[in-house]
Amino acid sequence: MTTALTTDSATDVPTDEEADAARRLLDATDAASGTLLRLATAGSVDDGKSTLVGRLLFDSKSVLRDQLADVERVSLDRGLTRTDLALLTDGLRAEREQGITIDVAYRYFATPRRSFILADCPGHVQYTRNTVTGSSTADVVVLLVDARHGVLEQTRRHLAVAALLGVPHVVVAVNKIDLVDFSAEVYQGIADELERVARELGVADVRTLPTSALEGDNIVTRSERTPFYDGPALLELLETIPADSAETEHPLRLPVELVLRPQGAAADGLTDYRGYAGQVAAGSLAVGDEVLVLPSGRRTRVTGINLGSRRLQRAVTGQSVAVELADDIDVARGDVLVAADDAPQLARQVQAHVAWLSERPLHERDRVLVKHGTRTVQAIVTSIDGHLDLDDLSTVPAGELELNDIGHISLKLAEPLPVDDYSRSHADGAFLLVDPADGWTLAAGMVRTDGARPADDARDGQAA
Repeated sequence: MTTALTTDSATDVPTDEEADAARRLLDATDAASGTLLRLATAGSVDDGKSTLVGRLLFDSKSVLRDQLADVERVSLDRGLTRTDLALLTDGLRAEREQGITIDVAYRYFATPRRSFILADCPGHVQYTRNTVTGSSTADVVVLLVDARHGVLEQTRRHLAVAALLGVPHVVVAVNKIDLVDFSAEVYQGIADELERVARELGVADVRTLPTSALEGDNIVTRSERTPFYDGPALLELLETIPADSAETEHPLRLPVELVLRPQGAAADGLTDYRGYAGQVAAGSLAVGDEVLVLPSGRRTRVTGINLGSRRLQRAVTGQSVAVELADDIDVARGDVLVAADDAPQLARQVQAHVAWLSERPLHERDRVLVKHGTRTVQAIVTSIDGHLDLDDLSTVPAGELELNDIGHISLKLAEPLPVDDYSRSHADGAFLLVDPADGWTLAAGMVRTDGARPADDARDGQAA
């Protein structure tokens, strides 16, 4: 899967309780539900994202009785005449009081055909950074558009984020279709404009459907009130969309997180044990494989793979393992084990697209930290080559990048990093920019080795 691009909010990730529940759910449903699909919601404020997620959970029988009782109680206290399903995901007090989504809310559910991890992202412009976080590991982005308002600037921004992050599939729900009397003309006009914008941004796979999250039309079952639409309901679509396997098919990339040296405190037989722990970010490795250690370039061979107390012959993308090597060479946190016959290039000069996530603007000659995998190096911004104009989707000159800008920059690194174009390898191409003064995340970055800018990507997509 793709490398997660995180921000500094401690609530951007699931709680321990949520993570434990997710692991139990996925273990219990793995055999029955087949593949795991990661999805994220996006769209402008008040487009109905939380209501859609709540409806999806409720109609698919994925809401516990006590959760529903709590939501019914809160809805009654507010004087509502029906249960507000948005409350199933808006868990923060400020979210419930304002009726908006602020943080990324993670939910886990399963059907007989598939298991899901869902990230409900906020729609406000100032919380775009959280949408970047939620979408960074998604196989599918479900983008909502209010049928009354059509395609807005935030719609285009979220499509641009999905394109830059390389999200394989985008499903656009033209929501609140009931408020325009289930008009086929309104739906088709929005669908045509979305197709044009997606094509210009280079989004590969976009599918649209009319929905009413409040009434349940085309969420879990197909609606008879949209005869002009003959496609599947949202849940049917999500159950059949192929999960991304691109990183599994790429050459091995394993960033080393920790060197394991138990020594005298270890159990018998482990006194001389040395293992290199990390998560397989791409590809796979097996006992006997030849690997390179970057950036040193030393070649060695895999002699053992451990997953907890179990010995493995092979590890694949997503597994966190400890690897034993044949030679006693210098390997430390931040190094990367890569396939010996397909190693990335080491680079000190990097061009990249960045989604700027900080209220502090970026200027040329600013000093930053680049976090790539488990390695962090110093860097300087040598140029800001422009940012994406969301009105006409062109790249315009820029002297600085401000909050929520999507720009193209050049960096000079203090130490070489093994990078590749993000479109070819998310594991090699994803990085974060970090403020060296306080450690706050400044931007999510995607390496471009061909020097293309966002507008160039759009032209490439049209030419294809």
